[in-house]
Amino acid sequence: MILCCSSVMLPDESLTSQAERLKTWGFDAIAVFQDYARWDDTVHRELVELESRTGVRPVEFVLLDEIYGKAMSSDAALRTACRDMYKQAADVCAELGLVTEIEYEYGPQDPMPLFDPYQQMDAETEEAFLDFYRELLDRVAGSNGKILLEPLNRYESRYLNSVADNLRMIEKVAHPNAGLLPDTFHMSIEEKNVADSLRAAGDQVRHVHLGDSNRLLPGHGALDWPDIFAALSEIGYHGTVNLECSTSGDPERTLPETVRFLRDLAA
Repeated sequence: MILCCSSVMLPDESLTSQAERLKTWGFDAIAVFQDYARWDDTVHRELVELESRTGVRPVEFVLLDEIYGKAMSSDAALRTACRDMYKQAADVCAELGLVTEIEYEYGPQDPMPLFDPYQQMDAETEEAFLDFYRELLDRVAGSNGKILLEPLNRYESRYLNSVADNLRMIEKVAHPNAGLLPDTFHMSIEEKNVADSLRAAGDQVRHVHLGDSNRLLPGHGALDWPDIFAALSEIGYHGTVNLECSTSGDPERTLPETVRFLRDLAA
């Protein structure tokens, strides 16, 4: 498997410095979560040349801003701004063969859905979401770029919290550049068994986010990591597993330790 770390877990340096740091720690790849306000031609060129200069491959690209997660907002201006940002990320993914992810929404839920989990969209809302998903998929069609659905827990999104609900959306769009991005932290809240849900997702798993049940590094919480990696092996997944969690302390120490932990699991 390809071991990857999210850029937001690293000191706020250039992409090149971050990639070089990851290389020394034993990572293969970097997931770039880029501040939208600082995204320009210079950073774009740095991203394009990153693997050739450092040996660390960019595999995931997300533009971040306070408008992130507002693609289905009832505020038309906010919705348009968010979608325009997502389209720019999709174009980068088409250019470089990267993955990016979308969700129905992202942000703290108010009221908090304590006793009403797995809410379902009505038909009109679902079709509106699918139309937006298809629009993004069309931007990467014919490339190696992918637009993936990431199930979020109920406290961060009203809908599409479970793997099963996201698989249903993926089946409806029936697009070769679509797929699932399971996140083990979110799954620890929403799935009865993380490994079994990965097995059920099968070949729709295209990229994986790793975080333990407390959103610390793998091995620092309650998840059964040997079973999770066994499930990935059983479904024939040999792609990227990306750390998207807390560094659980000093990254100079904890991230190399986690590389060794994950290599042992993958072996």
